[in-house]
Amino acid sequence: MGIGGSDLYRQQILDHYKNPRNYGEIEEPTFTHVGENPMCGDTIEMDVVLDDDEETIERVAFEGDGCAISQASASMLSEQLQGLTVEELREMDRDDVTEMLGVDISPMRVKCAVLAEKVAQDGADLYFDETDVERTTLDE
Repeated sequence: MGIGGSDLYRQQILDHYKNPRNYGEIEEPTFTHVGENPMCGDTIEMDVVLDDDEETIERVAFEGDGCAISQASASMLSEQLQGLTVEELREMDRDDVTEMLGVDISPMRVKCAVLAEKVAQDGADLYFDETDVERTTLDE
């Protein structure tokens, strides 16, 4: 199965997978970015709206297709990012995502779990001209 942890957290992942929060498009996002995990076939597109200060994340929405871990992670992250600063987003790492999910992720599924985080981070970096990554791809 690829994940371990309490039944409560597994249920939370299934709930976010079956009933994703913030799923859809934002009509006029500050930035949009797309990413994929070719190993699993996951794709995620994230729309982010920044507050007028261009530092605070006001709203996040996503669309995508893939395994339960990638889609639940995107749903949970879309809730968690609202109200954070872009700098706090940039500081997030794999441990933050696995802690958010609340389950142990096998090495084969880590890329599924962190895809949404990387898409949001790369999208912010692209918006602020700090990278030229047109599409996030999590390769081996």
